[in-house]
Amino acid sequence: MILARAPQPLVQLDGIVKRFGAFTANDGVALTVNAGEIHALLGENGAGKSTLVKILFGLLQPDAGSILWQGKPVRIPHPEAARALGIAMVFQHFSLFENLSVLENLALGLPGRKADAALSRDAAVLARRYGLALDPAASVWSLSAGERQRIEIIRALLQQPKLLVLDEPTSVLTPQEAEGLFTTLEQLAADGASVLFISHKLDEVRRLCSAATILRGGKLVAHADPRRETSRSLAALMVGSDVTEVRRETRAQGKETVTVLEISSLGAPSPDVHGVALRDVSLKVAAGEIIAIAGVAGGGQTELFAALSGEANRVSTGTIRLLGRNITQASITARRDAGAAFVPEERLGQATLPRATLSDNLVLSLPRVDSASRLGWLDRKGLRERLSAVVSAFDVRGSGADPEARRLSGGNLQKYVIGREILRQPKLLVVNQPTWGVDAAATQNIRLALMQLAEAGAAVVVISQDLDEVFAIADRIAVMRAGRLTEARPTAAVTREDVGLLMTEGVVETHGGQRDAA
Repeated sequence: MILARAPQPLVQLDGIVKRFGAFTANDGVALTVNAGEIHALLGENGAGKSTLVKILFGLLQPDAGSILWQGKPVRIPHPEAARALGIAMVFQHFSLFENLSVLENLALGLPGRKADAALSRDAAVLARRYGLALDPAASVWSLSAGERQRIEIIRALLQQPKLLVLDEPTSVLTPQEAEGLFTTLEQLAADGASVLFISHKLDEVRRLCSAATILRGGKLVAHADPRRETSRSLAALMVGSDVTEVRRETRAQGKETVTVLEISSLGAPSPDVHGVALRDVSLKVAAGEIIAIAGVAGGGQTELFAALSGEANRVSTGTIRLLGRNITQASITARRDAGAAFVPEERLGQATLPRATLSDNLVLSLPRVDSASRLGWLDRKGLRERLSAVVSAFDVRGSGADPEARRLSGGNLQKYVIGREILRQPKLLVVNQPTWGVDAAATQNIRLALMQLAEAGAAVVVISQDLDEVFAIADRIAVMRAGRLTEARPTAAVTREDVGLLMTEGVVETHGGQRDAA
């Protein structure tokens, strides 16, 4: 009789403690990743996942606990030491230079390597082996989000890692690109490398991972085999209670409704040489309706948001009307005064001032006439009461009663920004990537809040790369690609595959560095 070989641990973290002042981010956490294993690290926003992987990658030092690498105690004082052990990390935000080529970006992340023929050959070998096709001469600005991610992965693989850490790797990918990534990761594991996979998309975790470590409130709460769990049971382990999936009920057709937002033949030049020009964009959104605009990064969604919000008054043709009023050239303040609210994609730096408190950040999106200001003076008590309402309604967690925005985790800051706008009860809400990087429970709460806002009579425009989200909450779906917007079609009339193909098909490069649809 042949006995199965016991899994061999590659890395073991035991009793890890990390404190930031009075706040304990990791409280005695243990994590073991075996050789050749794809292992999920799960938890709510603020559960301690980011802190733990930063310790593993040498970006932070633990206050207590130990790390064993291939059975031997190690200290990882900085990322260079992590790379020397064989640990590579691909962060959620790409660290690429837009104006440089693929090959030049690869070289910049590899000490001692040059953007030469040898590096190009090495990258090509990995690209062929793992199905990561890339043109080394291509400029990064011209690539899709999926292609940019391939650069990050190839750069990590050129370090010959034993452990690859991926943070929310599918957040900007189409379904087809995500499936290609999974094939790559499975091949890596078959070759003996290990993968630590951080994701809030639990269906993907169940599809890909053979083990999971689950954190809650900085503590280890469970080890699980995702293949034996449901997405709902994994979410319950993460939050400590059942998480109910939120879905939009079918709206009554033919009902008389008021058009809140009307965009007619909108055109706007690119904000920079590598941006996307808006071309003949038209859309109507009625009161009580949720329209989702899907698309991969770089398709023109950022430019459309800027045009709708008034952040950049660059509209050259066409009109934007809010409840019949022409606001095409109106300022963002005038649009807010008229009943519009906006949530940009960049929550820190654009939606909030990093070093300002949450109560002070409320002022950024208030209309000029508001209960929080009296005769030109801020009503501090009113701001504190409003902040308390946002924190309570959207379960915003941070250290202290009124912390600076930069002190919140990404997910909690997103909940704050969304809550700040929704509690204003706007007539129109335009939100870009509403649940990006947000945990399962918070995702459902945000989606429910958007649906409740629509049910109260507001028009809601959701710009999202998450097709699960698009299909869960939208009444109609349009796709943004190369600066053009497809016709918005009823959600029931399209499939995920239809939308995924529309997001990626037909994009060609034209003269002048602009992109257009074929």
